[in-house]
Amino acid sequence: MEFDWQPVWLTLKLAGITTFTLMFVGTPIAWWLARTTHWLKQPVAAVVALPLVLPPTVLGFYLLLLLGPQGMVGEITQALGLGTLPFTFAGLVVASGFYSLPFVVQPLQNAFEAQGVRMLEVAATLRASPWDRFLTVAVPLARPGFMTAAVLAFAHTVGEFGVVLMIGGNIPGETKVLSVAIYDHVETLEYDQAHLLAGGMLLFSFAVLLVLYMVNGRLNRSVR
Repeated sequence: MEFDWQPVWLTLKLAGITTFTLMFVGTPIAWWLARTTHWLKQPVAAVVALPLVLPPTVLGFYLLLLLGPQGMVGEITQALGLGTLPFTFAGLVVASGFYSLPFVVQPLQNAFEAQGVRMLEVAATLRASPWDRFLTVAVPLARPGFMTAAVLAFAHTVGEFGVVLMIGGNIPGETKVLSVAIYDHVETLEYDQAHLLAGGMLLFSFAVLLVLYMVNGRLNRSVR
């Protein structure tokens, strides 16, 4: 039985790019949610958390409309000469970013809120700028949150199915990720190949959670 590595590498590439992007996008959102008292805080938090309660196919359907030729984002990308994002790897990154956003924002928000304001106020009395206070006080204290966010975003992206299928379809070498490959093998009754891929994902998920708990335990002890 010949093993097809292409969906595995494509999935790891997607998870890596998505996680890297979300850490930059999600950190300022989490910081704002942790510190603001603006009336928009709850609506923004609800929008961020939507992927946790929406069926992936619902999110994928509306992203497909938004990114498609008739959608608002699709019209912009076409005007810029970029074409449309559905059924491309770039479209998978965008969809995965939306779907995994709460797995980055919520751990970071919790880590920032747990710090309180006393350390930041002390830094302010020493004339540290807001940017310095964030980089030298808030970020080091939130290390467990950053680790949790990165690991969960990566693992969650690896396990996506409904959203990536709606946005990317099933194009070998372009959008056929691991979860879609497993579905294909089951559909064609190729259970040996499905077992191999599914078993690998099971072991990967267990290893990710084990490492996360172990590293977070050490980081929490070092922060204290």
